[in-house]
This record gives sequence, structure tokens and C-alpha cells, in this order.
Amino acid sequence: MPVRQIRLFGDPVLRSVCAPIDRIDDGVRRLVTDLVDSVGEPGRAGVAAPQIGVGVRAFSYNVDGVIGYVLNPVLEVAGDAVPTGEGCLSVPGLWHDAMRHPWARVTGIDLGGDELVVEGEGLLAQALQHECDHLEGMLYLDRLPKDVRRQAMREVRESDWF
Repeated sequence: MPVRQIRLFGDPVLRSVCAPIDRIDDGVRRLVTDLVDSVGEPGRAGVAAPQIGVGVRAFSYNVDGVIGYVLNPVLEVAGDAVPTGEGCLSVPGLWHDAMRHPWARVTGIDLGGDELVVEGEGLLAQALQHECDHLEGMLYLDRLPKDVRRQAMREVRESDWF
């Protein structure tokens, strides 16, 4: 499958809360293939379904050479949130410190309907939180302090892609 085009800031699908996946069918299997193919590009730690235009609760991740996916993830975090340098494929060219917890776990299902648990620290924890935010219609910009967010929005408006 070809790598799917990433939706950019301003696309309404990025601000919509995603629907749960209630049935695993050929469409969901194709979506997972597209998510996994899309996250395999260099420099990508995660791709959520809304980033490729699909409003369901699914994402892929690519951290430390491990590529995977989760359907219907439920996020748990631990530790005090700290400023963590972050960017987003849907907001290209920007990099700011978002508040992220040092440990995260998602529990969801795989294509067989079996429970799937992914947990970790560092970049994996950050990616799990970032992708789960996408499924709630949030971008990392929403987690920035007000003054930093204002600057980031100025950068978006001045970008050549917006």
C-alpha cells in the first residue's frame, strides 16, 4: 500500500473525537496496513487514524525500530508531567515543549480482537500520549502554555503549508 498523505492543521478531522472500532472487517484491516506503512517513513514515531483522514480510534507507532498498532486504545500515565520537546506531522516545521508524563501504557485490541498492551518510558511514552490525544481531537499545540501556544499559532499562520 502507498503511504497515506498526512492531514494538516485546519482539517476538521483532526479536531473530531474518534469513534470506537466495533467490528474488525476488511476496512479496518486496510486501515491498519495504511497506518503501519505510513509510520514507517523516516522520522515518524506515530500516526493516528485521523491524521490520514479516518475518524476511528486507531494508531500506529514506530519507536526504537519497533513498529506496531493499537485499536481502541485506553491510555494510562504515571509520573509528573514534564516539558518534552515535541512536533507533529500535522503541524510540520514546529517544535515546542509539551507537558508529557514519563511513563505511559495503552490497552487496546489487535486485528484478532485480542487484548494488546503497549507500555514504556521516554519516546514511547510520549508517542502513546501524543497519538491518544489525536483520537480525542487534540493536537500537541493544545498542551502548550498560553503564551507559547500563541507564538506557535503565529508560526502556523506564517508557514508556507497553511
